[in-house]
Amino acid sequence: MALLLWKAFDFFQVHPVKLEDDDRSLDISDVSSVCAGSDSLFLGSDNGFVYIVGPSWKVIRNFRAHDTDRITHMRQVEGTSLLLTISEDLSSEPLLRVWALDKIVKKTGLPTCLSEIRINNGHKQFPISAFTALDDLSQLAVGFANGSVTVVRGDLINDLGTRQRIVHEGEEPITGVEFVVNAGKTTTLFVATTSKLLKLLISGKGQWQAARTVEDAGCAAGCMTVNKKTGDIIVVREDAVYYYTQEGRGLCFANDGDTRMVSAYKDYIGLVSVPSVSRNGPTKNMGRSFGGSNAEALFNQSTFSMVDPTLQIVAHSETLISQVKAIFQIWGDVFVLMQDGKINRYHEKPLQQRLELLFQRNLYPLAINLAQKAGMDGTQQNAIYRKYGDYLYQKGDYDSAMSQYIKAIDSTEPSQVIRKFLDTQRIHNLIEYLEELHEHHKATADHTTLLLNCYAKLKDVEKLEAFIKSPGDLKFDLDTAITMCRQGGYFEQAAYLATMHGESELVTDILIEDSKQYADALDYIWHLDVDTAYTCLMKYATVLLENCASETTKLFIEYYTGKYKPKVHVIPIAPEPEQKGGMVAAAGHAVQNLTTLLPLPYMNSSAVPTPGTQGNAQTTVSDAEAVIELGNASEPDYKPPPPRTAFSAFIDHSDNFIAFIEACLEADCFGEQDKADLYTTLFEMYLHKASERKGVRREEWEAKAKKLIEGQDLPIENSNILLLSHLSDFRDGTTLVKEQSGLLFDIFRSYTSAKDTRGAIKALRKYGGMEPQLYPAALAYFTSDARILDEAGPEELESVLQKIDEDGLMAPLQVIQTLGANTVATMGMIKPYLSETIARERREIAANKRQCNSFRKETAQKLDEIKELGTKPAVFQAQRCPGCGGALELPVVHFLCKHSFHQRCLKQQAGTEGGDGAAAGDATGSECPVCSMNNSAVRAMKTRQDEWSTRHDLFKDALEKGGKGGAGAGGQAEDRFKTVAGWFGQGVMGVSTLE
Repeated sequence: MALLLWKAFDFFQVHPVKLEDDDRSLDISDVSSVCAGSDSLFLGSDNGFVYIVGPSWKVIRNFRAHDTDRITHMRQVEGTSLLLTISEDLSSEPLLRVWALDKIVKKTGLPTCLSEIRINNGHKQFPISAFTALDDLSQLAVGFANGSVTVVRGDLINDLGTRQRIVHEGEEPITGVEFVVNAGKTTTLFVATTSKLLKLLISGKGQWQAARTVEDAGCAAGCMTVNKKTGDIIVVREDAVYYYTQEGRGLCFANDGDTRMVSAYKDYIGLVSVPSVSRNGPTKNMGRSFGGSNAEALFNQSTFSMVDPTLQIVAHSETLISQVKAIFQIWGDVFVLMQDGKINRYHEKPLQQRLELLFQRNLYPLAINLAQKAGMDGTQQNAIYRKYGDYLYQKGDYDSAMSQYIKAIDSTEPSQVIRKFLDTQRIHNLIEYLEELHEHHKATADHTTLLLNCYAKLKDVEKLEAFIKSPGDLKFDLDTAITMCRQGGYFEQAAYLATMHGESELVTDILIEDSKQYADALDYIWHLDVDTAYTCLMKYATVLLENCASETTKLFIEYYTGKYKPKVHVIPIAPEPEQKGGMVAAAGHAVQNLTTLLPLPYMNSSAVPTPGTQGNAQTTVSDAEAVIELGNASEPDYKPPPPRTAFSAFIDHSDNFIAFIEACLEADCFGEQDKADLYTTLFEMYLHKASERKGVRREEWEAKAKKLIEGQDLPIENSNILLLSHLSDFRDGTTLVKEQSGLLFDIFRSYTSAKDTRGAIKALRKYGGMEPQLYPAALAYFTSDARILDEAGPEELESVLQKIDEDGLMAPLQVIQTLGANTVATMGMIKPYLSETIARERREIAANKRQCNSFRKETAQKLDEIKELGTKPAVFQAQRCPGCGGALELPVVHFLCKHSFHQRCLKQQAGTEGGDGAAAGDATGSECPVCSMNNSAVRAMKTRQDEWSTRHDLFKDALEKGGKGGAGAGGQAEDRFKTVAGWFGQGVMGVSTLE
């Protein structure tokens, strides 16, 4: 593209510069060479003087570098005080000198000349047409107008000697020489002639080989330079500007003028061209290349342009009334020295001003490229993108505008863009922007809501799934996305999001509340860890029991018995199915889609389709066909919760509740309190089931309830059993508890209170032997009402009276009083009882009388014997000793009981009993051995009676027992009177008795 077609701008500020010379010895028109470095400008004149100019554009100093010769080339070593000058007069070889400007010779006042050499051109007197040097002056290259190139090597600074070598000779004059040093430290010399571009290696492997042709086209003098920033060689020809590297030619751009001079400044290329009017003049090429006459140059105009090849713009262009003598760079600006002695300074405008120039012409793409090239930070670049987007939006190019807004998304308030695209016709642009917001993690919950609403409005399920399944980090608010999917009916997508991000409770919510897939929800819960599974199960226990009672109960049992372990799914690798049409192919396709959507196969054939496919929802295979259950997963170690926490979930599911409790009791893994809860609740549920049934089914449940409480050491409290039995009218339970507690009388009373005569008779027969007082109570109950008596029958009444009579449970008078309390019983019913009682009483009276007569007779006899012993002599007629059985022989001891012993026998017995011998006199006072045992028993009885005479508590206790116990061994008494008589007859009432 020609430069005339590039957009032109004015990126540079031009200021004329006036050089001040206090000595007035410098004539700008006499300047023959210019160089810059070390913050100073160096001007070489035609008379051999060097002028040093400071930043204030004042000549600081000058000195004669050469006697009379014209200084044609100079080079200053940056950062040092070294200056290289070359002079030539065509009468001898060019003279090169190196000056140390900081070392002044005292005698002359001139800088010290460190070295001086003559540049060899084979003794051919031709002017220097090109010159270059490395920064350290270790190598120099000099091109001559005869086509020769001489390379100078050595230490010019320390004057340690140099070597010169003519590396190229040709017929065309040399128009340019430049060094390029690559990373490998090899140095390549590029040589330009009027017809060729050559290169040769002058250091490194392969040096001093013949020059190789890079391009069969050369350039004019001054039209070759090097970009020190990139190392590219820049060659300007009439047709184009070319870039060369060591590998060959690079980019180029068209040139539309006869260029006389080129210079590289930053990313710009400065070009000095001759206007077309001057171009038509008779100026010769060689005269243009090597100076020409000053008079002709004053009347020639030139054009100075600064172009940016990367941006393809003309940054500055102006026509100068004089030809350009030199272009140099110093103090951050570009300077142009013209033939008429004027100097222009070109200062690049600040970046913001350059951007404003582009904004005024709506050249936003160019502004963006300029900002990127200048290294502007991202925030400022985004501002340009945003301006560009606003410009495109105003033009109606919404798609392009959105692309710019997206580029500026990092520093743009999203609401500013969103408000512009809320129109339904631009919803696709809005979706694109919202998606990018999420990609850049700048989206809020409101943005996620808006994006999902847009998907729902367009019914674009593919984009919705692509959005929620995007790889990498989460780019949106998870809760908002799930909520919006649920509200929009995209339950599968909501479940996918919840599953992928570990929101197990949300997955359960979606499956149950939204999709109504209760079986899948239960299966999903069964795959969760212990804690999460418990939370989800308890949250939806009632709903799951209503829809999947059996499986839910099974899960409850496994969890609460400590046997829960999460299921593991493995998707089997199935063989490639045959292609079939119809529903079979559709089902296979649905399974494949579902597997892609959800990582866990918890959604089966009841999966809810998205709103876009509601009408033709396809069924899928069941989980049993899609997965394999692994039963060898390790069981998690956890403590089952108390079973009471699950009771409320089984309301209205009594059968499952009973199965759950029975399984828990079989597991036997709970504490005493939990067992008490289980037994009590199970007993209650048995009674509840019995109350719902009739006939045989009721009896079966009551039998289970009875069997449950018949066990030993049950943790159920009796009060709970009694309460539940009473509320459920379960009499067997009440009876059993009372029986186990020994409350037999209460059992009988419960029957009588309920007017259950048969139950009362049954209880009487069962518990009468253990509780005799039931018979008096039964007597009172049977005779309390005529209907009850008829129901019991005369035989039962007779049996009760007989038992009362046999065991003496009631006195006859008490029986008469009980029966006489009402008119139910008749004399005919109790006549046998009364007859028997009277007869027995008469027999007892007669027996008592006989016993009294016998006691009186025995007492009188005893009294007579005592009297005779005290008043009459005793006659002893015994002939043998009871002790030894031998005939009595004196000395003999006689006792009043008519027993006679040998005295020696009594002594032997006394010695055996006393432990030592006893005298006869002592023996005579001894007790009769034969009667001593009876006498001891009588004395012991008397002693005990004396002791009991002071124990009033024993007498009181006997009275309170109703005469059931006697005071001594005197047998049994039948009533309290007999108790008193017995105590009195045994001599414990304080009456004196004979010893």
